[in-house]
Amino acid sequence: MRLTLLGTGTSTGVPQVGCGCKVCRSADARDRRLRCSALVDTDGGQRLLFDCGPDFRAQMLATDFRPIDAVFITHEHYDHIGGLDDLRPFSVFGQVDVYAEAPCAAHLRERLPYCFVEHKYPGVPQIALHDVRLHEPVAVGGTEVVPVRVMHGRLPIVGYRVGRFAYLTDLSTLPEEEVSRLEGLDCLVVNALRLEPHPSHQSLAEALALVERLRPRRAVLTHMSHGIGLHRDVEARLPENIYLGYDGLIMDC
Repeated sequence: MRLTLLGTGTSTGVPQVGCGCKVCRSADARDRRLRCSALVDTDGGQRLLFDCGPDFRAQMLATDFRPIDAVFITHEHYDHIGGLDDLRPFSVFGQVDVYAEAPCAAHLRERLPYCFVEHKYPGVPQIALHDVRLHEPVAVGGTEVVPVRVMHGRLPIVGYRVGRFAYLTDLSTLPEEEVSRLEGLDCLVVNALRLEPHPSHQSLAEALALVERLRPRRAVLTHMSHGIGLHRDVEARLPENIYLGYDGLIMDC
């Protein structure tokens, strides 16, 4: 299984418009972060996209153009769904299957109604929207994707496990009953917004504590703001099995 981090930034991206901090002024490409998204190419040949934010078009220009077998949405905030209209080019391969929990799917139908009417005008993305249920595997070819519950402040959202890989973003807390569903991982991608606490996202310290509890073989941090600090400084302080993600990072999981 091959993981590509398409974007590792928070909702404002990095650099943040109007900010002159050292991170936003950094010349290190690893400090430039598009909105959060990840691509997984499975050993069985399936290509899975996790979230489809407003930078999706730019992100995909840097990858090979081939079918996306499924798109899994964690929640309805714009920085995670704002690129769904840019699935248009991928419709040449047929319908694109998009999976989301029912409340999130309802938001998508409201925000992109022209994608879901019976008679679509030419050129709109051909999206087949499917509801997912917690803990019920979704089969994509020979690959199973299992939705799990995480909390984004007070908002219940979804993380996903694929074999020994899991993708969790925007979480502030992990319900106790989900811990056992995320054990035995080879690779965990998890959010770490900044150094200071935040009401609806994990700080770096909280992310490290969660990694310590789940004990994956490796963990990669994502969904970071300029408040995380310079990549080179933070990376140097991390435990050897934990990596600070950056846009374009490719890792075999």
